[in-house]
Amino acid sequence: MRSFDEIYDIAAARKGGSEALEAQLSRPDPTASPLPEDRWLSILSKGVFQAGFNWKVIETKWDGFEAAFHGFDVGRNAFMNDDDFDAHMRNTDIVRNATKIRSIRDNAVFLMELREEGGADKVLGGWPSEDFIGLLEMIKKRGSRLGGMTAQYSLRAAGCDAFILSQDVTARLIAEGVIDKPATSKTAMTAVQAAFNTWADQSGRSLTEISQVLARSV
Repeated sequence: MRSFDEIYDIAAARKGGSEALEAQLSRPDPTASPLPEDRWLSILSKGVFQAGFNWKVIETKWDGFEAAFHGFDVGRNAFMNDDDFDAHMRNTDIVRNATKIRSIRDNAVFLMELREEGGADKVLGGWPSEDFIGLLEMIKKRGSRLGGMTAQYSLRAAGCDAFILSQDVTARLIAEGVIDKPATSKTAMTAVQAAFNTWADQSGRSLTEISQVLARSV
């Protein structure tokens, strides 16, 4: 496995130099204000609906989602009843996918459960980066339709320090011998986390930055 500096140099050479590469990197903001519970539900819901759909379609309709789901108020959506569900299925301002609509209710219940553990922002936003795969596992187990890359993209969108195992990042991890195919097993994800932790120790950079550098090195 190459050092982070070696991979960084590969990415910089591909992107026109270090300055150009740095301009393309985003970083988690540790000073950002706590994310309200309704914004967590909104972000997770958008991630669920974007999975398998054209992202631009979901983005265009998102104001309609915000209105239909009462600004993603957690309490109201946790108690979504049959009449509410039927109304959503008639609403042309949103994407009328029954399974994904139900996931909004289920994820609202999940967020309500996190209140007993300090709240969504403390649990999800405060999870240690060196155990990011633990957060992914927890969200997949306790949330609804939040497995795979949906949680990775959602957590990045929420401002969390997150890697995204895109095709390019996966290709770099394979090239470095970290994994031999896309990471789906617990063993493979553990190897991915260990590699990111090593590169973080070497560079002092976030998972977010490292992930983006890896993606631009391919």
